[in-house]
Amino acid sequence: MFRPGADPFTERTPRVVAARKLTRRAEREKTGRFLAEGVNAVTSALSHGTVHELFVTERAAAAHPALVEAAPRVSPITDRAAASLSETVTPQGIIAVCSLVDRPLETVLASARLVVVLVDVAEPGNAGTVIRVADAAGADAVVLAGDTVDPHNGKSVRAAAGSTFHVPLARARDIPSVLTALRSAGLRTLAAHGYASTSLETVHFGDPVAWIFGNEAHGLPEDVLSAVDEAVRIPLYGKAESLNLATAAAVCVYTAAMAAHR
Repeated sequence: MFRPGADPFTERTPRVVAARKLTRRAEREKTGRFLAEGVNAVTSALSHGTVHELFVTERAAAAHPALVEAAPRVSPITDRAAASLSETVTPQGIIAVCSLVDRPLETVLASARLVVVLVDVAEPGNAGTVIRVADAAGADAVVLAGDTVDPHNGKSVRAAAGSTFHVPLARARDIPSVLTALRSAGLRTLAAHGYASTSLETVHFGDPVAWIFGNEAHGLPEDVLSAVDEAVRIPLYGKAESLNLATAAAVCVYTAAMAAHR
């Protein structure tokens, strides 16, 4: 519990120093823990994740007493300590140390009907936004394949706005094994590709589907495009040359989700 009147931890306190190391991927992998910063992420972490410790400034504790009450261990910190743990310009002063949330691939694909797959996506903000889209659309899982950024990255967690803790996540380095697992789970694989001959307008949705999205700059590699059931492009009615990754994912995933809910 929060200790009224206790001296807050500073940026030099060992527990704060240890938590700050979780901004590095290697330390997250070593410890199995990551930081969730901000009210949205902390709220979802406390409801749907595993929180080990909550660092909170006096101002943030006063503003969010329910979060402080719900946390298993609360450590008061100074504003400077909060800034040292934060990767934002204006820290909210509330940061949770959480267990990593990813699960085995086969586990998240069991009985799945709508899956989102990111292949070699490099920008953590894009990954987090797509996780948020998948959550909002009711997707059953998000798979981060190949060299895709760590979803526990601070920027990704913030962009997901709590959805990191809602939708099942899996990570897998080997892309062919991911495609094999999708097929074994009975999912139809559709690759978003700007130069595909098939337009999204003409695609019929009914079977369980996995949407696959590629790197922001290079798209999907040829071996992936040749291995999926179908490559699909989003029709562009105006003069824009393309859509960014997160927008394209929103259009594709919601098209499938709305068809399923009709």
